[in-house]
Amino acid sequence: MGDEGDRVAMRFARGCRAFAVTVGGSVVSYGWVSTGREWVGELAIDIGPAAGEAYIWNCFTLVPHRRQGHYRSVLQGIVAVARAEGIGRLWIGSVDVPAEKADADAGFARVLRFEVSRYGPLRRLVVSHVPGVDGRLARDARARLGVRGGSHLGLTRPRVH
Repeated sequence: MGDEGDRVAMRFARGCRAFAVTVGGSVVSYGWVSTGREWVGELAIDIGPAAGEAYIWNCFTLVPHRRQGHYRSVLQGIVAVARAEGIGRLWIGSVDVPAEKADADAGFARVLRFEVSRYGPLRRLVVSHVPGVDGRLARDARARLGVRGGSHLGLTRPRVH
């Protein structure tokens, strides 16, 4: 996990789970899953999945192994295990076009859009729902993130998770 390798024990201790793809005995792609509250670093807010839900986060594929379907395999594995365990809803956020395609192929639908601007120690977050999305789903997503629609201004709070 490169720079984040020292965080693995802490993540396991709080109940997070890791899923990985290996090639030749080495991890080439991974993703984390939490059923508890987690920090969404890109947005500088927490997400708190409800009972029967989980959040997929910190997915990464090593550069030499990208564009080979490894992220898609990690996602499909997570979805299969979640279904088998009775998890009814998975939340995920993506900021990369290839990842968003793999997300959609794994059955994820885009619910909210975010725009983040930083001004020194301040962060401006604009939240809007995707047109055509079920209003109840958009409300649930905002509730899990603790945000309303519209613009939010706050302090940037860097955290390690």
